[in-house]
Amino acid sequence: METRAPFVVVGAFVLATIFAVFGFVYWLHNTGGLGPRATYHVQFDGSVPGLLIGAGVLFNGIRVGEVTDLGLAPDNPRRVNATISVASTTPVRSDTKVGLEFQGLTGVPVIALEGGTLLANSGPVPTLIAEAGAGQSMTQAARDALRKVDSVLTENSEPLKKTIANMQTFTDGLARNTGKLDGIIAGLEKLTGGGTPVQKITYDLRAPQDLGPAGKTLKGQLAIPEPTAVAMLETQRMLFSPAKEYPGFADVLWADSIPKLLQARLIESFENYDIAHAPLRTSDIGQADFQLLIDVRRFRIAVDAGPAAEIGLSARIVDKNGKVIASRLFEEGQKFDKLEPPAASAAFSDAFGRIAKDIVAWTVQAL
Repeated sequence: METRAPFVVVGAFVLATIFAVFGFVYWLHNTGGLGPRATYHVQFDGSVPGLLIGAGVLFNGIRVGEVTDLGLAPDNPRRVNATISVASTTPVRSDTKVGLEFQGLTGVPVIALEGGTLLANSGPVPTLIAEAGAGQSMTQAARDALRKVDSVLTENSEPLKKTIANMQTFTDGLARNTGKLDGIIAGLEKLTGGGTPVQKITYDLRAPQDLGPAGKTLKGQLAIPEPTAVAMLETQRMLFSPAKEYPGFADVLWADSIPKLLQARLIESFENYDIAHAPLRTSDIGQADFQLLIDVRRFRIAVDAGPAAEIGLSARIVDKNGKVIASRLFEEGQKFDKLEPPAASAAFSDAFGRIAKDIVAWTVQAL
């Protein structure tokens, strides 16, 4: 007896487990963990693609049950009958509608309770009639939409042909006038400041080289500050008298603003005369023994009597106390044939070369 006791206990435990499992399955099947259930029949007029037994039943988007049975109606092969089991607390009424929804990316179908007609006294189980087209899938809806589009295109084929022909005529006209369109667009870009920026052409002055041997050297330290000028001369553009815009000079610039360019080339001229005693900029040496002060009066192209480069400079030499030692006005002009930037630049260099020689000689003599 003692050896059989453990087998009896094990057998009893196994039987209890089996009954518990069956009880749980029975409870889950009848209530699904949702309490008392109510059963309804649903009639679909048409296909219900993808709907399976066990599919969810939603009421206003909330899961309230599942599909328990699914089959074809014996009296109408186009109709599909489904049986659903939902929580008895679900407010299914006579105005409840029934539809088929497809959820998620995979399009899993569920029965959605939102509307329909509840048939009274239709049998022991109430029957819900689904809306027409409730089982229509997205694929079928797309087919129907494409069919409608095709119908519209067929009905309007002649106007469409005329529209395409007009577009062809328009594009042919554009092709024939491509050059004119490019010109119009280029003009608009220039007017609005758009498009690729035009490359500027830069010109420089030439300092004189042949200043002869340095017969006399500069005494003391000489500095040349940046020349003064009216605001109109604080520019890199070539100026004209009378003032006017010339197309050939629109993209022409001096290497620097006119005062700074004259300062640099005057210092270079002194260096070509005697580099050992050549003057420097005031900012490079601070307090100097003497300063050569230059005021730019004219630096322009006169066009009245034929194009000519005109330069006018007034010069003063002052000591460290501000006393004027010498002063003089320097003016030069150089005519040229064609009103073009290269010829104008060469004329300015020739006129400046003569002025620079005179300034160097005058300064050396004054000091």
